[in-house]
Amino acid sequence: MGQLFDLTGKVAIITGSSRGIGKATAERMAEHGAKVVISSRKAGPCEEVRDAINAKHPGAAIAVPANISSKDDLQKLVDETRKAFGKVDIVVCNAASNPFYGPMSEIGDDAFRKILENNIIANNWLINMVAPEMRERKDGAVVIISSIAGLRGNSVIGAYAISKAADMQLARNLAQELSPDNIRVNCIAPGLVKTDFAKALWDTPAGEARASSGTPLRRLGEPDDIAGAAVFLASKAGSWMTGQTIVIDGGSTS
Repeated sequence: MGQLFDLTGKVAIITGSSRGIGKATAERMAEHGAKVVISSRKAGPCEEVRDAINAKHPGAAIAVPANISSKDDLQKLVDETRKAFGKVDIVVCNAASNPFYGPMSEIGDDAFRKILENNIIANNWLINMVAPEMRERKDGAVVIISSIAGLRGNSVIGAYAISKAADMQLARNLAQELSPDNIRVNCIAPGLVKTDFAKALWDTPAGEARASSGTPLRRLGEPDDIAGAAVFLASKAGSWMTGQTIVIDGGSTS
């Protein structure tokens, strides 16, 4: 079983990995043998995660700050990864934006545009920056962190939901293009996970109780609940899965 999930010799870029789902994914991939690149906007938090991982797995992590809204930053992220580790085998597109809560009738153009650009276009940029070398090696794995918001209508985070539905389609499209060269492209659609990104929805005992009551498992997700699926999709265990979306939500959409 260990060989199925072994990532020894693999190099993974994980965006938004200074906290939450991205951080947990980086930690678990490093535990399974991967070299990991910690990236988010601010250098300090990235370096803290890098240092904590390297304390357990010497030399397993580097930190490369990048703003996903900048194509130049993403190219630098890829270039620095290649400089440090020689290649990119795995990309986890985890970073996302949601600057607006409210009805679609009230969202401003700039906020709507930011959500679409950061949550869809930036993912496509990064994936296509690494796809050529994956094609050459006939091997690669892409994991896009979507959301169950993309599976149903939403009166509060509608634009975010649109972007997450589009990420699922992005995975399907890119699977058609890239999988003939053994590059697997998949999504994970989490339910409500206890992260800083979603803090407004669970950060009181009453809020957490209300949110978790709608799940058959009667609890909210933890970052590790998602990280395990990312390891699966990036490893040999997931080698015959592409173009799919794995829903991990405690049963709330069942």
